[in-house]
Amino acid sequence: MKIAVMGAGAVGCYYGAMFALAGHTVTMIGRPAHVEAMQADGIVLLKAGTRHRAPVQATTEPSGVAGAELVLISVKSDDTVVAATAIAPHLADNARILSLQNGVDNAERLEAVFGRAVIPAAVYVAVETLAAGQVRHNGRGELVIGAGPDSEALAQSFAQAGIPTDVSANVRDVLWTKLTINCAYNALCAIGELPYGAMVGVAGVPEAMADVVAECRAVASAAGVRLPDNLGDAVTGLAAAMPSQFSSTAQDLQRGKKTEIEHLNGYVVRTAETFGISVPANRMLLACIRLREEFNNRAS
Repeated sequence: MKIAVMGAGAVGCYYGAMFALAGHTVTMIGRPAHVEAMQADGIVLLKAGTRHRAPVQATTEPSGVAGAELVLISVKSDDTVVAATAIAPHLADNARILSLQNGVDNAERLEAVFGRAVIPAAVYVAVETLAAGQVRHNGRGELVIGAGPDSEALAQSFAQAGIPTDVSANVRDVLWTKLTINCAYNALCAIGELPYGAMVGVAGVPEAMADVVAECRAVASAAGVRLPDNLGDAVTGLAAAMPSQFSSTAQDLQRGKKTEIEHLNGYVVRTAETFGISVPANRMLLACIRLREEFNNRAS
């Protein structure tokens, strides 16, 4: 396939590299520093102790999506509408579009701009940017995508590229499940500046995470979303599976960047307000990350 990836951050570069290494033609669209690095050396991917160099094309121009059969959107959720507006005039009529983003409503926001279907995806990968055009894979890498006419065929293509992919008829529930896990980990990891394994070993943290999960479950239920009964096990199991991982929120703050907290705990808080549900744990975490962002803004 000819594939375009809008957003050359850690997630976009990881999946772009996987497709390129599998022989697909990949164009990455990103910021100048990343584009220059990728034009010179491709994407450098450190995975399972091996250094891979994935050959890709790279550009800063939204027109880089032109002619692509598959377009992966991996920009930050705050940038969804701006990015969609920029690439919309260049999309091929037959292009299939996937949202590989945090949060639960990005596919809907993209559809509002494009006027066409966008396949939502829940992304389960631990990856970090080491330098411009260089990413390290720390674990997992699978996707769950929404059901659609081409979803099964896409899932097979992804699997052939080393990306395990399931198709779900209830992808909204899957997205809310991932949102809940993010709400439990991201802000606390960023506040403590500790990786998941060390974070959950601090007294009171597992109980605080359980409070966050309970609030998310109440809001999801009010919104007509069913979260799995064993979600608590999935939350606690993540730290064991990825003990050295830092959340994307922590990585953003470490780099002085704006986080996606408004689309994580912030989304839960806003949704809770529409149902008159109290979510003090999520509200406190949202306020704490806003404070950290404000500190970074004043320090810059």
